[in-house]
Amino acid sequence: MIRTLNKKECEKVLATNYIGNLSYIFKDRPFIVPITYFYNQDDNVIIGYSAEGHKINAMRKNDNVSFSVSDVDSINSWESVLARGSFKELIGSYAKAQLHAFSLGVKDLIMKKEHKKLDFISEFSAKLYTEDLPIVFHILVEEITGKIRRH
Repeated sequence: MIRTLNKKECEKVLATNYIGNLSYIFKDRPFIVPITYFYNQDDNVIIGYSAEGHKINAMRKNDNVSFSVSDVDSINSWESVLARGSFKELIGSYAKAQLHAFSLGVKDLIMKKEHKKLDFISEFSAKLYTEDLPIVFHILVEEITGKIRRH
């Protein structure tokens, strides 16, 4: 049976995953890329980061984006969420604080879901104190929908 998820269920799918697909428009053409993210449920924002490049340049020109997450166990057991919203680039100490929240959140999710210790998180901490801070951004969630199938 397939049914629609309510808002709380959609938020739970976002909050319990850390890899999703970011969709954006560049020169009137859609693009989609997988990214690692952290969903800040209190502020209803998806936190992401990237190096300078195609997707950042595109989102600076057109801030309308969508973001999808799927949690698939099998053909008869899955849930999927689509969030629509807008890109907002973060700067300065706030960007650093959000990158820190991102790294702690993702680390916690990986430890819970995969029962792994993470060494790479120290890379984020190191980036917080250099001039080479990646572009940190929010996706301000304006609309969210989802479906679930359980057989």
